[in-house]
Amino acid sequence: VVGVCVINPFFICASSFLGANLPFQISKKKYYLEVFTMKQFIKILFIAIFVLPLQVNADDLKNDILPMRERAKVRDALLIDRFKTVLPEIMRRNNIDMWLIIAREYNEDPVIRTMLPAIWLNARRRTMLVVFDPGNDQPLETYAVARYAIGEVFKKSWDPEAQPDQYKALADLIKLKDPKKIGVNKSEFFAQADGLTATEYELLNNSLPQKYQKRIVSAEKVGIGWLETRSAKEMEIYPEICRIAHDIIKEGFSAKVITPGVTTTDDIVWWYRERIRELNMVTWFHPSVDIQRDDRQDFNFLEAFSKSKPDNTVRPGDLLHVDFGITYLGLNTDTQQHAYVLMPGEDGVPNELTRALGTGNRLQDILTNQFKTGRTGNEMLLSALKQAKEEGINPQIYTHPIGYYGHGSGPTIGMWDKQGGVPVNGDYPLYPNTAYSIELNAKTYIKSWNKEVAIMLEEDAFFDGKSCKYIDPRQTKMIVINWETDK
Repeated sequence: VVGVCVINPFFICASSFLGANLPFQISKKKYYLEVFTMKQFIKILFIAIFVLPLQVNADDLKNDILPMRERAKVRDALLIDRFKTVLPEIMRRNNIDMWLIIAREYNEDPVIRTMLPAIWLNARRRTMLVVFDPGNDQPLETYAVARYAIGEVFKKSWDPEAQPDQYKALADLIKLKDPKKIGVNKSEFFAQADGLTATEYELLNNSLPQKYQKRIVSAEKVGIGWLETRSAKEMEIYPEICRIAHDIIKEGFSAKVITPGVTTTDDIVWWYRERIRELNMVTWFHPSVDIQRDDRQDFNFLEAFSKSKPDNTVRPGDLLHVDFGITYLGLNTDTQQHAYVLMPGEDGVPNELTRALGTGNRLQDILTNQFKTGRTGNEMLLSALKQAKEEGINPQIYTHPIGYYGHGSGPTIGMWDKQGGVPVNGDYPLYPNTAYSIELNAKTYIKSWNKEVAIMLEEDAFFDGKSCKYIDPRQTKMIVINWETDK
């Protein structure tokens, strides 16, 4: 008896081992045609059902994460693309035709960190990058006033043998290009756009004729625009990055990690740290895990994010909360989700807690519906808070941009201690193609606990100019830790 079946590549390994024929390939990626005897078919089926899942699922997340060499290729390709598709528009909308980014090794400008090739972990000696817009919709010109080219983007434009003084070489290039405005990274309120040190600013001024000194301006909005804007190619990979972060959260909030009566919140936090390293990634902040439960302790916002309680051992009936993020392929995530530890005999989350999560989701909807190009962070904040209160929600909103940095540049939409608006940073307008961590909480009275519970949510979202949508699906159902049956 001969069986014919379309199967995936894992079957190929098993069937080849058992001596089946491989007459031809249907698809280069996923599917093949196999011809084998019924006896072989039964053996392969057994392997597929009982053996391969143990091997393949042993660490699915590792299979999703690229080796370091492949990551470097992706990051460099993204960088090259951004100089073609992102930066020209940002420089032109701010009327700056030359942008200088200058930093020294181990004292890097936050912007320069995002412009170095993947194999450059830091600036080298004094690194000078020059971006010049020749106008007339021509491509940007990019130069490195350095001893060597910097990646594929910045070509070498300094010969130390001909001109030993690096700043004089920069001044010669500026004179040659004769820009109308020379933007430098100086900003009073936006830290990531304030990377030019006082020493470098002084040296730059001293190297230029007065004619060009007068043309130096703050490139604050160019720096913010560069950092906050996500390219189309970046948005092709960002969903996968967010999904990986979500999967790690679920793994930590499971019976694999948590044993009620034994596991503490600190244990979970450090499991997350170790897990990130095990997957060859890093985080941009130390995770936090906290507990709300049926006791007399009122919710304390600061303690939830800053320190663990003395009684931090997980128990059945606990509502767990995590604040967690990863850095991968040059982009960051920032996520807060909740899990419920089932009580003995329970088969689901109590209705009151389910409704509380629904209220948190509603607050998310209210906020993301406020996103309109040109609106400021403060306008969106105040409008969302007003609507939420009218709907009977007890809200708190503290949403921030995300991307190259976890707490990124762009409009701040509230802070936990500034619910009336944030001066300056909250007045920055919303631009298309920007990403945000929709961070907030809604407090709901839980009758059975005789107290308020705070549903603290945070999910990464993308504003495309028309609507704000989650990069990977948000949490709408509580993670359930069924420690009695899931081990």
